[in-house]
Amino acid sequence: MLPFALPGVRRVALFGAHPDDIEIGAGGLLLSLPPRISVSYTLLSGTPARQEEARAAAAAFLPGADITFALHDLPDGRVPAHWERAKSAVQEAARGGADLVIAPSRDDAHQDHRLLAELVPTAFRDAVVLHYEIPKWDGDLGRRNVYVPLPDERARRKVELLHAHFPSQKDRDWWDDEVFLGLARLRGMECRSRYAEAYSCEKAVMSL
Repeated sequence: MLPFALPGVRRVALFGAHPDDIEIGAGGLLLSLPPRISVSYTLLSGTPARQEEARAAAAAFLPGADITFALHDLPDGRVPAHWERAKSAVQEAARGGADLVIAPSRDDAHQDHRLLAELVPTAFRDAVVLHYEIPKWDGDLGRRNVYVPLPDERARRKVELLHAHFPSQKDRDWWDDEVFLGLARLRGMECRSRYAEAYSCEKAVMSL
């Protein structure tokens, strides 16, 4: 396993099917990014109240970043039936370009996540695309090939911010510290760190 870094990242595109997807899957990575970057933040669905949660969370996870929001209102759980609108949302975000793109996983069992994961690489052909994972009852966590080690304080800060900015989710039976830190601990073990987030990257270009 060889570590690699992305020191030239200046423009980041973030994609979530629902509010909180991005922060659950990639909150630690967001907290690790350099300040003063340009961020395109796209959500396909969400009620106005949930989208306001996402706005506040993005500001907390990305302090100092210049964030542009594109918050859409496709029906939760039925995004594949609105393929044209989903495709247009991704293409619109791609017009600004990106050095790094963060999106759901292609093997995610949730149909909204999976469609978004399939659309993103078709619009971003010159950027590194990392596909995040989301723990949930489907049991679809699999093998990943990119790891972002997280210092203890960053992993715990991620969980703290999830609780602070998504209060609408606190009654879900899976929404707790043990789920978030437990997955981070397992992924950390896989890359010789205490905590980590794990991603899939299907294609990358290496400069030598």
